[in-house]
Amino acid sequence: MDRIFSGFLLSVLLLFQDHGIYGAPPQPRGALCRTRPSDLVFIIDSSRSVRPNEFEQVKVFMSKVIESLDVGPNATRVGVINYASTVKNEFSLKTHRTKASLLQAVRKIQPLSTGTMTGLAIQFAINRAFSDSEGARVRSPEISKVAIIVTDGRPQDGVKDVSARARSLGIKLFAIGVGRVDMNTLRQMASEPLDEHVDYVESYSVIEKLSTKFQEAFCEPVGLCASGDHDCQQICVNTRGSYTCACKEGFTLNNDGKTCSACSGGSATDLVFLIDGSKSVRPENFELVKKFINQIVDSLDVSDKNAHVGLVQYSSSVRQEFPLGQYNNKKDIKAAVKKMSYMEKGTMTGQALKYLTDNSFATSGGARPGVPKVGIVFTDGRSQDYINDAAKKAKDLGIKMFAVGVGNAVEDELRVIASEPVAEHYFYTADFKTMNQIGKKLQMKICDEKDPCECKAIVKFQTKVEDLIKSLTQKLEAVTKRIAALENKII
Repeated sequence: MDRIFSGFLLSVLLLFQDHGIYGAPPQPRGALCRTRPSDLVFIIDSSRSVRPNEFEQVKVFMSKVIESLDVGPNATRVGVINYASTVKNEFSLKTHRTKASLLQAVRKIQPLSTGTMTGLAIQFAINRAFSDSEGARVRSPEISKVAIIVTDGRPQDGVKDVSARARSLGIKLFAIGVGRVDMNTLRQMASEPLDEHVDYVESYSVIEKLSTKFQEAFCEPVGLCASGDHDCQQICVNTRGSYTCACKEGFTLNNDGKTCSACSGGSATDLVFLIDGSKSVRPENFELVKKFINQIVDSLDVSDKNAHVGLVQYSSSVRQEFPLGQYNNKKDIKAAVKKMSYMEKGTMTGQALKYLTDNSFATSGGARPGVPKVGIVFTDGRSQDYINDAAKKAKDLGIKMFAVGVGNAVEDELRVIASEPVAEHYFYTADFKTMNQIGKKLQMKICDEKDPCECKAIVKFQTKVEDLIKSLTQKLEAVTKRIAALENKII
């Protein structure tokens, strides 16, 4: 008998680990429990083979399980289907909003005392009990859908196909057999793996005893952080068997790993975009690059003391769209980017790099002494002038140079532009498909490791860059396909 108890407990425990159904039963050794939203439906056999006193034991079993749940519209919802030759919806998932009313409703359930139409009951669960109109919520990783079937006999209809349909809809089926139940039926109903979802007990009296084990399975410790048994000053993060400390935005973790210190004022960075506006870029792609720049601006802490942004466009000539420090808020920067017109001529990358060092990053051009300087160069073709001297000068002046090439860009030229180590500062893609990796490779490259507050801000910025590049990639691919289709029609 102990083996039976243990097997059932293991199955239920696995259910709640997999699906996030947690409750608040009596908590052994001071453990804390948490619950997650779940839709739980009991499907209860009350055929004539279930005696009245045995049915009462089933009700006790359900009540004790419900007592362990965190019941509510935004927590766990419970419904009960009672079946024999017919099916009766005792109450729906939306009917009872409190644990007290649920328990009262369970006490009022009466057996039907006729045949055993288990398949019909499962079909009812699919069509009605787990429907939106009856209170079931949209399936998601945060909300589990679980049916616990309790039966003691052989069904008078088929269960295999209807159970398969239920499982395909994301309903986790547990089959509990009592007494002279047909084991093959249980296996046909239950979810995989069967040894975790099929359980057998010898009598209904055992069901009542198993309810205690069921309650324990609903409880999952939330860790030392929730218990308050930690020394973190601001944020506690649970780990396996322990915890680590973290800090709120604007703070950095001290060497003791527990306390936090306020950052002195954000991350000061002078960032200039050097954008290829040659005719090979095409107007559609140029508009996407402008949107991309503005999305990056959204991720920056733009202010007089923190991030400054400048923008330069080049083709056969160089045009400064706006210098560093002209705008000290995101709104003005984004408006200026949107107004930038497409030059649509040649590709004088060397001339543009010289402008970057002599003007954009000059103190007279708005650059701040002692502030990290970053240049991000976007180009899609071979330069029509010499770039080596200008690129070397930029790096010699301490400007962190990133080179991003697209389409017909020449990789040798990208390497010349990029800072050391070159492999970590230049990127090339023929069709933008690999640009989603640029954000990862940029991470921490601009960061001054001696200033953890600045590093933290840069990491956040680079994560945003990666997400934006993915979005840009998808949009450019769509535009390219449309252009190719139009060209084919013209030909």
